[in-house]
Amino acid sequence: MHLFFCISIVGLIGAVAGLLGGMLGLGGAIIIIPALVMLLGYSQQMAQGTALIMMVLPVGALAAFQYYQNGYVDVKAALILAAFFFIGGYFGAKFAMRNSSGNYKENICRYACWDCDKNVVSKIISVM
Repeated sequence: MHLFFCISIVGLIGAVAGLLGGMLGLGGAIIIIPALVMLLGYSQQMAQGTALIMMVLPVGALAAFQYYQNGYVDVKAALILAAFFFIGGYFGAKFAMRNSSGNYKENICRYACWDCDKNVVSKIISVM
């Protein structure tokens, strides 16, 4: 693919994930990983690794700061979640590296569709 086109698609994926993350509290990976796999042909592991590196630095810092400033953050719960997320991420990555990419493509597509049907639509409706 043309370099500019790829950069544009990646930028669009990031913008949409950030917008939905800030508005609805969705994890960026629900949007980013399937989009990288389906739109740019990334392997499942490459998409997951790319999304994880993307989240290491910002982790929604600006969006989280807005919620914190307005008193909508339980810091204790966030720290507990972060600690267990950290440990779970380590073991999840070890597990993912032992499985074939094909299975993950099917599973993430199923999960993304199920999650969109069940959660995203209800969140969008409740915001309206």
